[in-house]
Amino acid sequence: MKKVSIIGLGYVGLPLACLAAKKGHAVFGIDLSKEIVEKTNKGESHILDEGLKKSVFEAKGKIHATTNASEVLKDSEVIVVCVPTPVDKKCLPDLGPVKAACEDIAKSLKKGQVVIVESTIYPGTIQEVVHPILEKSGLKAGKDFYLAHCPERIDPGNKKWAVEKIPRVVGGINEKSTQLAAEFYESILDAKVKRLNSVKAAEAVKIMENTFRDINIAFVNEMARSFDVLGIDIKEVIEGASSKPFGFMPFYPGPGVGGHCIAVDPYYLIERARQSGFDHKFLRLAREINESMPSYVIQLASEGLNHSGKSLNGSKVCVLGIAYKPNVDDSRESPSFPIIELLQERKAVLKIFDPLAVELNNSKSIEDAVKDSDCVIIATNHEEFLEKITPEFLKKNKVPFILDCRNSFKKQDFEKAGILYKGVGS
Repeated sequence: MKKVSIIGLGYVGLPLACLAAKKGHAVFGIDLSKEIVEKTNKGESHILDEGLKKSVFEAKGKIHATTNASEVLKDSEVIVVCVPTPVDKKCLPDLGPVKAACEDIAKSLKKGQVVIVESTIYPGTIQEVVHPILEKSGLKAGKDFYLAHCPERIDPGNKKWAVEKIPRVVGGINEKSTQLAAEFYESILDAKVKRLNSVKAAEAVKIMENTFRDINIAFVNEMARSFDVLGIDIKEVIEGASSKPFGFMPFYPGPGVGGHCIAVDPYYLIERARQSGFDHKFLRLAREINESMPSYVIQLASEGLNHSGKSLNGSKVCVLGIAYKPNVDDSRESPSFPIIELLQERKAVLKIFDPLAVELNNSKSIEDAVKDSDCVIIATNHEEFLEKITPEFLKKNKVPFILDCRNSFKKQDFEKAGILYKGVGS
């Protein structure tokens, strides 16, 4: 058993803290939010996820959460940094939270401690940013204390791939750092831990994973727009291509890319490479395509309304879904936000509802939101929406037009009922 401090009790840090406690470690959770700290100590999850809710409840009394980093860091053997790494308004990396966490660690750093950064960072961050801050303690990295990076891997709401079942990679500033960090993860995971030869390689892994997805989503979004012009159903094409047992991996179009990873991580590599004299044209283009999708949604909405002689100005438009993915409350970087902003600019009369991410809701229920709308936009395919939204339901509520940004429904069912249906590429 080790004393483990986890800085940041968000979507990454809280599941990790619960898992470490479950595996017998003495766990300290550090967060700036008093509300998060209080809830964690009460065994309550501040994140709306049934699996995590159960884990936090079971970890009650096993995780000591606090806002006072200094009181627990000095006695910890392993310190894991799980703070956010956002981008600013110019899409430039903001390492402020990581730097602040490292400053706190440096104040009480002791010999023998292992510091692991899980936050997503660009290659070179550990050696160029984290390393110098921690050595303000007067201790030498790799000799007096140990430093490594293990890129976080978590999929909120995924029941199959819980955090303990996901393989991880670890890279340290030297062999001993890699070994000690790997041994910690091996003590809590039911999956393999791959040891890499360098910390830079470990930093690049997460960027590679998420830029891969961003690029492929951009590809299928562009194909969807092309097929819309050509009168081809993108869903049918993907199903056909997926019948090939090798060489093809299906991705699906949508209203844009959300979440704290795919919508953010490519910018970390784009900027770091730019500083070194390399221009990631492909990555920039993928970002441009995916960020243009909310505008394309507005175009489809306008075309659908024009079909019945209406314009967005003054039309009643219902937006269903604020979360960036189904069945979670996580709305970080959700494409729903720019969609709503664009609708407001076009002076549409908005009704907004999400049963999980409620920050923008102005309707009490899906029925209240949908009733008498000129257009219903499915921005997130929550299970509740998939169950409730039927041709009969829309007819009952006098809705003539549905814009299905997730291609979740069968076009023919709505067309048979006399309801105009538009999807992204279908």
